[in-house]
Amino acid sequence: MKVTDHIKRAQGKTLFSFEIVPPQKGKKIEDLYKNIDPLMEFNPPFIDVTTSREEFVYVEKDGLLDRKITRMRPGTVGICAALKHKYNIDTVPHVLCGGFTREETEYLLVDCHYLGIENVMALRGDAMKHQRYFEPTEGGHRYANELVSQIRNLCEGKYLHETIEASKTDFCIGVAGYPEKHLEAPSLDFDLKKLKEKVDAGADYIVTQMFFDNSKFFEFVEKAKAFGIDVPIIPGIKPIAVKRHLRLLPQVFKIDLPETLITEVEKCKDNKEVRQVGIEWCIQQSKELKDAGVPLLHYYSMGKSDNIKAIASAIF
Repeated sequence: MKVTDHIKRAQGKTLFSFEIVPPQKGKKIEDLYKNIDPLMEFNPPFIDVTTSREEFVYVEKDGLLDRKITRMRPGTVGICAALKHKYNIDTVPHVLCGGFTREETEYLLVDCHYLGIENVMALRGDAMKHQRYFEPTEGGHRYANELVSQIRNLCEGKYLHETIEASKTDFCIGVAGYPEKHLEAPSLDFDLKKLKEKVDAGADYIVTQMFFDNSKFFEFVEKAKAFGIDVPIIPGIKPIAVKRHLRLLPQVFKIDLPETLITEVEKCKDNKEVRQVGIEWCIQQSKELKDAGVPLLHYYSMGKSDNIKAIASAIF
């Protein structure tokens, strides 16, 4: 079932979903199941599965370091199929511009279609570590709205090179939104214009980047409406788990942390206390968002579920 259909079927009830990271290459999937199992009691309608672009590794060869390209967390579509089979649940694979040509993207989407996967999250992706700014892969997309257009074309039976009459796919397309603007955007209004381009290209719903101040989410939703964006906007939430998040999250994602949260985290003697502060803050965030009638609360679990389970137990 499509994400938008799950939202409609809920008839105003706030749903619970979460996002997981594929295991590193060579690791077993059982550890992933162990972190998913405790969350299934909250009846998530779907699970998001992230993907990552290629990266460089250095391999010693004849006394020298040889640079090789690899993917450390492959198998997103395979994991989606495994989760669909094991839990009888809808899955949402992330599809990136970065690291993929248009042809490779089409092959991935065809595989999703064969497996009965109806939802995809279309993202530009990050720059590689050696790049200051994002650079598109040769033969790939530069912007997420171009990726959305390719996915929407498949839904109309338009493939890249085929001239024969082709069957249509029927994907529900999610895209990312940024309550505090994308780190590369010069302003929030500029960023909202880009978000509108993704919706106009065929996006069906929006999931936001993490935020820790609900007022910024509410302002973002109102501004999005003023720009003519009328698809569901789902808040994405991540509980703080370790003290270094105070530096890391603002640096990587260019987001602000409320002073009250910063003060509480700084008081903590160890990361166990930080994790509890993060849970309590996220519970209060979730309660306020749920009371405001958001369609769904989407949690970034990133491989650990104990704190998400504690939050969900208090909310759902």
